[in-house]
Amino acid sequence: MELIRRRKPLHQNEIPPQELDDVDDKKTKKKIASFPQYVTEAINGPVADPPGVKLQNEGLKAKHPVVFVPGIVTCGLELWEGHQCADGLFRKRLWGGTFGEVYKRPLCWVKHMSLDNESGSDPPGIRVRPVAGLVAADYFAPGYFVWAVLIANLARIGYEEKTMYMAAYDWRLSFQNTEVRDHTLSQIKSNIELMVASNGGSKAVIVPHSMGAIYFLHFMKWVEAPAPMGGGGGPDWCAKHIKAVMNIGGALLGVPKALAALFSAEARDIAVVRSIAPSVMDKDLFRIQTLPHIMKMIRTWDSAMSMIPKGGETIWGGLDWSPEEGYSPRKRKLRDNIGQMSSRHDNETIKSKGQLNYGRMIAFGKDAEEKHPSDLKRIDFRGAVKGTNIANNTCDVWTEYSDMGVGGIKAVEEYKVYTAGDILDLLHFVAPKMMARGGAHFSYGIAENLDDPKYSHYKYWSNPLETK
Repeated sequence: MELIRRRKPLHQNEIPPQELDDVDDKKTKKKIASFPQYVTEAINGPVADPPGVKLQNEGLKAKHPVVFVPGIVTCGLELWEGHQCADGLFRKRLWGGTFGEVYKRPLCWVKHMSLDNESGSDPPGIRVRPVAGLVAADYFAPGYFVWAVLIANLARIGYEEKTMYMAAYDWRLSFQNTEVRDHTLSQIKSNIELMVASNGGSKAVIVPHSMGAIYFLHFMKWVEAPAPMGGGGGPDWCAKHIKAVMNIGGALLGVPKALAALFSAEARDIAVVRSIAPSVMDKDLFRIQTLPHIMKMIRTWDSAMSMIPKGGETIWGGLDWSPEEGYSPRKRKLRDNIGQMSSRHDNETIKSKGQLNYGRMIAFGKDAEEKHPSDLKRIDFRGAVKGTNIANNTCDVWTEYSDMGVGGIKAVEEYKVYTAGDILDLLHFVAPKMMARGGAHFSYGIAENLDDPKYSHYKYWSNPLETK
């Protein structure tokens, strides 16, 4: 018996009346409901379908489990235990979301977001922990997505929480301490094993971002290393459980902006915060010492030291050369054949006049940045007498700069230019306690012999130049 009444056959070019009404109705609704999109399409042409829609139209379905590994600062942190000033904030986000507590109680917020300056872990009476689940890093703040768009596109082809996992961790801690304090590495191992087993043996695809790339590099060494230092998974654990690792902006060799953050807190990210929320930086939110408060807090985050540039001048260049020598990345916007806007990086040779040398990572003054090495007059800061800082007794915010004295600060300035070969000595000079903690967890060199037993220690696991 025929369950669906069939229409009279149509001419091949004829559109069924009902479908014609639906098309017209959809177009009208689109114009009314999304006027900005209509204007954009009128100028630039049709907006391309999201990748998830394209994959769905091609018939692709979820297969391999996907693990997201957030980078530094992009994972939400919530309060589990705090001092009296933090009453009412139990399991409320201190990092991520609206950042409302920064405005309401800024000094209390800094105290709870800082780690212990000696141990690099929890200060007494304070427990701040990573948010769990995909919501931990889908959005950094309202309107600023991190993983949300990728999650939404994967959902189009059938992915859901049982096949997607956010490897949330406390990004302030050194990598090994995420295991010591929170057992995070063990949780990642268990979740990957469960996802692979429950998906018919399909191996996991790992997608780390920024610092997450070196965090997961550390994990891969940890999971195969014998206990108690490692996870005891055996030498073939990664081969059995991981299909591929797809880094997004991985900081595998470090990033120069980490130097500015550790050296003076005046990093590019601070400038971004100033542009997004000027009241945080420009309105004396922390009374009159905003940057010292931020610097004091950042210097307790051992993870920041994981992104100090690795490999020295061999990788990053020196006073008179850098890998980018002769080239300058430049964005050029082009219209493609369907009127859409796209961008690409086009390296073009630039004139030698006024050419920047990116091997000079820190320079005091434009002259020091541009002068020929033979014309630079530098006084070595190493071993300089720091002297006494007369402000120590009255400074409300103690940082290691308070111990440098005028002589130490002058010695740093008189060296003029710092390359990748100088930066470790510089940071040891201005922040010896911070670097003593970092030196126990991270290394920045190039291995001469990877068969040397010392490279089995976890401090080398996040440096691709010192690990297999």
